[in-house]
Amino acid sequence: MNHLLLVAAGGAIGAMMRYMTANIVYNLLQRDDLPYATLLINVSGSFVMGLLYVLIIEKMVMSPEWRFFLMVGVLGSFTTLATLSVETFELIELGEWLKAFLNMFLNVAGSLGAVILGIWLARQW
Repeated sequence: MNHLLLVAAGGAIGAMMRYMTANIVYNLLQRDDLPYATLLINVSGSFVMGLLYVLIIEKMVMSPEWRFFLMVGVLGSFTTLATLSVETFELIELGEWLKAFLNMFLNVAGSLGAVILGIWLARQW
């Protein structure tokens, strides 16, 4: 039960962070030709996930409970491929096939690269 509460609390925080980040990005860029907010959220969340993976799981610098709160809860609701999928589908419906492909590629490649970078940096500590 304790783990469920940690995930729920982290999930609430992650959802609020996602909402605020998306609003800030949209207000700063004032354009919506590509879902830049989702890209930033997925890539930055993946980077932090990589760091936490090493700190919590490999090096055990933090207690295992932090995994449930930060990795599953906060980052689980902060980053999501569901939003990416819907936004890509919307681009396809608009006939923007190149942008749809670019959106998927940048999110997946950027997120994978960010995880690798986060793991590499955390292992250097």
